Amino acid sequence: MATTSPKDKYLGVWVIFFMLGLGTLLPWNFFMTATMYFRSRLKDPLPTEVSANQSEAAGEHQSVLETKFNNVMTLCAMLPLLLCTCLTSFLHTLIPQRLRVMGSLFIIMFVFIITAVLVKVPLEPLPFFSITMVKIIIINSFGAVLQGSLFGMAGLLPASYTTPIMSGQGLAGTFAAASMICAIASGSELEDAAFGYFIVACVVVFLSILSYVLLPKLTFFQFYQERNRKQRSDNEQNAVTLMNADNKDAAEDEKQQSISMMKIFKKVRH
Repeated sequence: MATTSPKDKYLGVWVIFFMLGLGTLLPWNFFMTATMYFRSRLKDPLPTEVSANQSEAAGEHQSVLETKFNNVMTLCAMLPLLLCTCLTSFLHTLIPQRLRVMGSLFIIMFVFIITAVLVKVPLEPLPFFSITMVKIIIINSFGAVLQGSLFGMAGLLPASYTTPIMSGQGLAGTFAAASMICAIASGSELEDAAFGYFIVACVVVFLSILSYVLLPKLTFFQFYQERNRKQRSDNEQNAVTLMNADNKDAAEDEKQQSISMMKIFKKVRH
């Protein structure tokens, strides 16, 4: 193995970590930016025969679910994020890194696919509210696992490779807001705009999956992965050697002590 680090050709690893950083916070930002769509689905259904004035008044009136939506959404996002971030420190010893990252990305993409499909499916406000909160819990739980795993991977590389992760996370909010503006500016109905908006999120998460698949094939990343494996192997070997040396010293001490006791007994007998 080479003793000097190869170059990050075309900044491939940097770009991949940027995409993965984007993928960690993009799901939550997409849900948070789409509150107008979610709240529109939570309005109380109107009777079939209402006047124009009644319709306008009903449009201004907010249902209980509408008024509670933002608070409950934040609670359902932050609690799982906190818990799963703490759990990640234990999960890394139980679940392989590849499974944590790929599993999280696939589940997040699946949630966005379901969200896009539900745009076209009529639901009563209460079931829609419940399903939305479950989806928020899922994306923030797996987003926390993904984020912890990603920073663990970056820890194997030079310190500068935490920068693309944070840059990608910083872009997530801007990208979500720009996507929503473009969707609304298209002149489509809110339902069609929301459908296109969530499809964009699916595409970005899919690109993050492709980026992660490509990452182990890059020489720069392979070098640091191999160096980390060698260091870990050397540390384990050193630990075993030290343990054997300690056991040997302990055995020698015990032997010397036994010999000394025998000499004492002989002198006492004589």
